[in-house]
Amino acid sequence: MNGNLQHNAGLAKPSGVQWQARWIWGGLEESSRNEWRCFRRDFTMPEEGFESAALSITADSRYIVYVNGVRLGRGPNRSWTFEQSCDKHEVGYLLRAGATNTIAVLVMHFGVATFSYTLGRPGLLAQLDVFQDGNPAFTIGTDRNWRTSIHEGYERHASRMSCQLAFTERVDAERWDEAWTIVSCLQGSWLEARELGEPGMEPWTTVVPSELPPLTEEPMWPVRIRSLHAVEPVAHTFYLDVRAFMAPDSIRHANPMGYVGYVYAVIRADRDGRGTIGFPNGYSPLIQLGLNGNLCRVGEMDGVSPERYWNVSFKQGDNLLWLQLAGSEHGQGLHLGIDADVNVEICSPTKLESSQHDASPFAGIGPFATFEWIDHQDNTSPLMDYVGFHGSRELDEQAFAGYDDYKQLQQVATAAELASFAHLLRDFPTELVGRDSVFALSVWHRSRQERPVPYELQQAVMPNALAGTVPSYEGKDTELIIDFGRELSGYIELELDAPAGTIVDCYGFEYMASGFRQDTYGLDNTLRYRCKEGRQSYTSAVRRGFRYLMVTVRGAARPVKLHGVRMLQSNYPIAEIGRFQCSDPLLDRIWEISKHTTRLCMEDTFVDCPAYEQTFWVGDSRNEALVNYYVFGATDIVKRCLQLVPGSREQSPFYADQVPSGWSSVIPNWTFFWAKACAEYVEHTGDREFAKSIWPHVKFTLTHYLGKLDDRGLLHMKGWNLLDWAPIDQPGDGVVTHQNAILVSTLHSASELARIAGSAEEGVSFAEEGERLRAAINEHLWSETEQAYLDCIHADGRASDVLSMQTQVVAYLCGIAAGDRALTLERYIIAPPPSFVQIGSPFMSFFYYEALVKLGQHELMVQDMRKHYGQMVEHDATTCWEMYPNFAENRANPDQLTRSHCHAWSAAPGYFLGANVLGVRSGAEGWKRVVVAPQPSGLAWARGCVPLPQGGQVEVAWRIIGDSALDLHVRLPADLELDIELPEGWNGTTKVERIGSS
Repeated sequence: MNGNLQHNAGLAKPSGVQWQARWIWGGLEESSRNEWRCFRRDFTMPEEGFESAALSITADSRYIVYVNGVRLGRGPNRSWTFEQSCDKHEVGYLLRAGATNTIAVLVMHFGVATFSYTLGRPGLLAQLDVFQDGNPAFTIGTDRNWRTSIHEGYERHASRMSCQLAFTERVDAERWDEAWTIVSCLQGSWLEARELGEPGMEPWTTVVPSELPPLTEEPMWPVRIRSLHAVEPVAHTFYLDVRAFMAPDSIRHANPMGYVGYVYAVIRADRDGRGTIGFPNGYSPLIQLGLNGNLCRVGEMDGVSPERYWNVSFKQGDNLLWLQLAGSEHGQGLHLGIDADVNVEICSPTKLESSQHDASPFAGIGPFATFEWIDHQDNTSPLMDYVGFHGSRELDEQAFAGYDDYKQLQQVATAAELASFAHLLRDFPTELVGRDSVFALSVWHRSRQERPVPYELQQAVMPNALAGTVPSYEGKDTELIIDFGRELSGYIELELDAPAGTIVDCYGFEYMASGFRQDTYGLDNTLRYRCKEGRQSYTSAVRRGFRYLMVTVRGAARPVKLHGVRMLQSNYPIAEIGRFQCSDPLLDRIWEISKHTTRLCMEDTFVDCPAYEQTFWVGDSRNEALVNYYVFGATDIVKRCLQLVPGSREQSPFYADQVPSGWSSVIPNWTFFWAKACAEYVEHTGDREFAKSIWPHVKFTLTHYLGKLDDRGLLHMKGWNLLDWAPIDQPGDGVVTHQNAILVSTLHSASELARIAGSAEEGVSFAEEGERLRAAINEHLWSETEQAYLDCIHADGRASDVLSMQTQVVAYLCGIAAGDRALTLERYIIAPPPSFVQIGSPFMSFFYYEALVKLGQHELMVQDMRKHYGQMVEHDATTCWEMYPNFAENRANPDQLTRSHCHAWSAAPGYFLGANVLGVRSGAEGWKRVVVAPQPSGLAWARGCVPLPQGGQVEVAWRIIGDSALDLHVRLPADLELDIELPEGWNGTTKVERIGSS
């Protein structure tokens, strides 16, 4: 046996991992930005056979692991750093007895906080356990015997994808050989790994085994090439991480960060000429810019928001460009382009005489002031008003120290004048500047000419097809837009034959129609791959979501042959157990897009969308869980989501609205929905042990919320008091009616959860608090004049003059109103008054549908689905939109129908069509009893099935016979009780088939 292997003979097979491994890394940095690092361990397996082998592995921030060159898996699942998630992979089938084997791991350390990652430090922990006769035979753990090297193929100064996500990929295939994962293949500077410490060290104080299965990786092929263009790129594009420059410590969080300062560059022209300075992705802190003393406000620039372009004149020699910044951002970064009809070079004003072509071409002055904003804290500051939080960005001498310098810098017109401020000027670090913004190059062109797509090239994107030659055009690049036929989420795979140095840029987006392309503003959804010579393939390491993929081939010295473009669809592994079909094909399509939306938004947690954010939004997941119960029946992912939330208590006792996240933000309703979802999970699964474990956490946060009741007995909260994307009155400080009402309902749900958890007395106390809050709402928030509930009472005591459907729906749904008030709300729900703010998102429609079901207005619910979801289908949607295009607030461009075209909070029909039209509901905790109560809703027939949490399914088919008779067929497991409830006034025949009965 190899002397490097550690013998474990005689030890029992552990239920978890008995760690002998150490956390390891390479280099000396405690936390490094966008570092891609490789690790390897070669070892010899003994000749004798073995029973099984398991590799336990985790890393900060993400890993891809290979065994003998085979990609085994990716991870870890998102988790709090102090509860680091660890995966276990079965690897016995990949190991070779009596031969040398290799474990290879690529670790991507972000070095910045995101909306799904809290900043830790770079590290890898892995352990291979090989078992024989039920006992561990030997173990290989990460330690100093592992070798490590920076992956030299990845550029560390890549752009941030968005404030929610980490970095894009920029990979050079010539600089690194993918054979590094194969036995006995080492290249580059491989050094001994550095041991950091044992499991349990800071910041990973516990390592928690993942209870979730690995995500899928299913190859998906395009359906066609939508278009082909010859494109001429703009001359210079850049990406700048201004936030990290102005506030270096902001990498530790993802809170909005305000700052005031300047960015400078010198544009050196070989002669006089014309040009354009552009910001293809907008940039919220940018308020003014100057070139050679000529000034321009951002609002005066050309382009449809958020794109902004300034047409300028360059003089021969040096032209000083400055950008004035006074605003806030989460961390999305600045994309900048400079184009000209003359040759220009971009350089830093500090290096005008330098020949350092790889030096950063930008410098900055500032920050004159910074401000970190946390929505639920009393952290107001005079600067807060100036940097864009409240809309004003006119600075005066009271704003901050250094105001005089700040004002004088607006008069600087030349690099020579700027020299007098040399003591303030500093260069951008190279890692904060990316040359060639692929996003800018994808959305902004000098020219773009459409060409016919050769049939041979269309065939090249089909599975098992011959290669197609990518057309080339003199002096231009070749752009293909590839249609995958539906929204997907996962990892891009490219296969092509190309000359060395060819650039292949990929850019994913979700929607295009009739010449309009909806670019992903706020999301740099791109990848750059620089080819080596010959036939090659690349599989992306970064998850993306899109339907359309723009592939642009640049600088090819000979024709490029395309052998394939695929997507590895990656989601939680789920079977499509749920079914729904009916006499209306439109409803069938609506149910299908709801199902597909939910699938794409099930990763290691529910996520809001697969493209823009990939964030676990706590409140969204309550509705997503209900849809999932009816379509897929998965429960482990729901439990995992619910368990993650209390980890945010160190950020706020009110629990954060997205976790685990560097953004410490609170939407009170999202906490309430989480508490309700805990109760619904227990009701759905019958898991009383979960109720016992989660109840103290529910009690903890709700007790803190009750501590925010004012003298009137109303919840008065600072926070992001959100319910819907619509112009309702939901201020960040005040008494907001909808969240007071939802708190009432939550307190009653918590009371039931407490009873199940064995804390009935505490539950009674919460129910009593709910009743007192209900009375306070009716006393203070009902308008007799308007005969409706007010949206809010502002912090200054001013009653809102806004009336909204959102508030009335929630007040009715949560049982706030009684008597005549309840009847009034019922009339509003059935026929919404035009003067009320109307529902603005499918998320809010979920609660509206719950209210309609409570009213027995099932046909009205189906009509609303046809109207709102039908317009999605009309626009060729394959997934559900985030918003309805009802309000100007919802779109910056008349062609833009919504922001995200795939958003799981919008998949309500996947739940309501099964629960109400098909009519399958739980009648007892854990679905021990099934209720079948179909609601025809104007349909002639419907059929489908609903998965059960204990396994199996309930199948239902019904058909209308005559005027009011229903032919009903139910098929279900034999051990379940069944109640059948026909609609009032209906009769019919019922056939029940029991599965498993003798």
